[in-house]
Amino acid sequence: MNKDGLSGLVLLALAAIYYWATGLIPDSTLEDEVGATGLPRALTFALAGLGVILLVRGVLAGRQAAPKAARAADDEEQDATLPRAIGFLLFGLAYVLILPYAGYLISVGLLIAAVALYEGAPRRWTVPVAAVGGAVLYWAIFVKLLGVNQPAGLLEGLI
Repeated sequence: MNKDGLSGLVLLALAAIYYWATGLIPDSTLEDEVGATGLPRALTFALAGLGVILLVRGVLAGRQAAPKAARAADDEEQDATLPRAIGFLLFGLAYVLILPYAGYLISVGLLIAAVALYEGAPRRWTVPVAAVGGAVLYWAIFVKLLGVNQPAGLLEGLI
């Protein structure tokens, strides 16, 4: 099984666990027609959809790769290593640890910049611009548009 097929299976398993966990969210008397589980369930279906797409992509790539099995793996396959995956997990851990203190905007901006540099983005002006722009965009979507409160952290008085 290739990395896309395996990733698809992992995403489907995570979607199933997430769907189960959304069932544990208690009902509220203040609910609207969407309810407290509306957004988590929508995210669950999006995650499951991405898992299915990756699984299908992996199966199709596996069928095409069978005749090419004698060739050496390309650079993309060589990059998919356990240490690299652990690096991404460490980014997620660092994000969770600094979020309450630094706040959502700063934490997301740092996460975007760190992942871009980790993935080999050139160290130019585009990385901080993408990090700041992405952080502001995510903040606007989740906090302003969807009304999902996020920790303000260091920017408590400003936002």
